[in-house]
Amino acid sequence: MAFPRPRPARAELPRQRMQTLQCGQGAVRAARFNADGNYCLTCGSDKTLKLWNPHKGTALRTYQGHGYEVLDAAGPRRAHGTLPCPRGSFDNSPICSGGADKAVALWDVTTGQVVRKYRGHAGKVNCVQFNDEATVIVSGSIDSTVRCWDCRSRRPDPVQVLDEAKDGISSVKLSAHEILTGSVDGRVRRYDLRVGQLCSDYIGSPITSVCFSKDGQCVLAASLDSTLRLLDKDTGELLGEYGPPEALRSPGASGDPRLTPCPLPRYTGHRSTTYRLDCVLNELDTHVGCASEDGHVYFWDLVEGSLALSLAVGQGVVQSLAFHPRLPCLLVATQGQVTLWREDTFQPEGDPD
Repeated sequence: MAFPRPRPARAELPRQRMQTLQCGQGAVRAARFNADGNYCLTCGSDKTLKLWNPHKGTALRTYQGHGYEVLDAAGPRRAHGTLPCPRGSFDNSPICSGGADKAVALWDVTTGQVVRKYRGHAGKVNCVQFNDEATVIVSGSIDSTVRCWDCRSRRPDPVQVLDEAKDGISSVKLSAHEILTGSVDGRVRRYDLRVGQLCSDYIGSPITSVCFSKDGQCVLAASLDSTLRLLDKDTGELLGEYGPPEALRSPGASGDPRLTPCPLPRYTGHRSTTYRLDCVLNELDTHVGCASEDGHVYFWDLVEGSLALSLAVGQGVVQSLAFHPRLPCLLVATQGQVTLWREDTFQPEGDPD
């Protein structure tokens, strides 16, 4: 007789503040976990990049080399569905960053020195990512291009330029064989590098952030009409919308948005009309989340669409979000600080039961 499989544990969301990092970098433009979630990077308007152990609240190193504010940073990433890469600890890893000085910088973590600076973008660099092997940096810019830089080469030119966007690139994410981009022109583009194919989905409102689901089957996109949209990665089918009722539309197959007779639940909550705000999925792909201009972070149940959590994190705009790759743990950047949040049942080591 076969025993039934145990029911998976109910997903928990981060609700309790564990650490507050006073970054001392002016406004924090981005906060990013590394591949295993043990460390994080913060990007400041004071031109600096900092490496932290956010779980202990410890600053480890400051990196200086950009000419203007730093807008994004990344360490070596892990492939979807695989174990974290061994270099994800940042012990000997490179890190990359992009800034308003139009430059992409490659850093030596240990020495804190700039290894290379890549110049070629005609405007500020909004987003950067490494490929799986940390041998290529992919950067997206307000100049409407995505550029790929070979870290092993001494050549100053990018090895590839993706220039299909009609307006600035606001977000870039990578999988093992794909580049996902969000643009102010209202389109989510996915480049399949195995077959040289471009798939484009028209949202209609400027895109602020995109990300893959952990299983690699869906794409989440946030836009300036205060709406999140969950799309099937392969077909572009709209699977869920999270936003005010008047904003909810379904991207049509022809590229033009068409109103639908409400086949999907209508979700309300966050406000995103002006700033480039992040969206995330939790570590189990059970909830979608988004930063908001009202000082909250909102999470919805991915399947039911119900609002699961409205987390008050501070005053003003929530500048950046990052969800831990394996745990119910959230980094939130507001103004000049970053806070670390964990689930209610979490107890730090050494605390009594």
